[in-house]
Amino acid sequence: MVETVLFVVFAITALGGAISMVWARNPVYSALGLMLTMFSLAVFYVSNAGHFVAVVQVIVYAGAVMTLFLFVIMLIGVDKDEDRSEDIPFQRPLTLILLGLFAGGVLVAGARAWTTGTVSPTEPVNGTIEAIGESLFGDWVLPFEVTALLLIIAAAGTIALAFFGGDDEEGGS
Repeated sequence: MVETVLFVVFAITALGGAISMVWARNPVYSALGLMLTMFSLAVFYVSNAGHFVAVVQVIVYAGAVMTLFLFVIMLIGVDKDEDRSEDIPFQRPLTLILLGLFAGGVLVAGARAWTTGTVSPTEPVNGTIEAIGESLFGDWVLPFEVTALLLIIAAAGTIALAFFGGDDEEGGS
């Protein structure tokens, strides 16, 4: 019963954040709506015993990526007035029709899962730190190391281009 109440509360919170992200006129409020949705997703991960994924969701996405988004929004400037006239006349009605179809599909899928009982909370979840660690450093150790090597090479190349590639004194830029 507690899981159901928790799910309903944070599902409404996630949907509210997503709707505020889309409908907010101010980009900062839109980014804050996205952050609310990301925190709600982290609660879903915790309720499904995916604690590591929840922590990564909060630290990486809700923390670092959203900070980057807010810096970019502030750098671009949100105090400028923009033309908000709509050039496509049927865009809003078509969007509302598609939203209604999507909501109907979600309701039908949820009703079928509720009545047939296909979703079982007793099944094991592979979102724990142990399961991710065993898979990452067991089966996927070579692709993990190759990815790390590629990222190091890309970082070194970026630093080299920043120091040596930008000062072309012969007029090319």
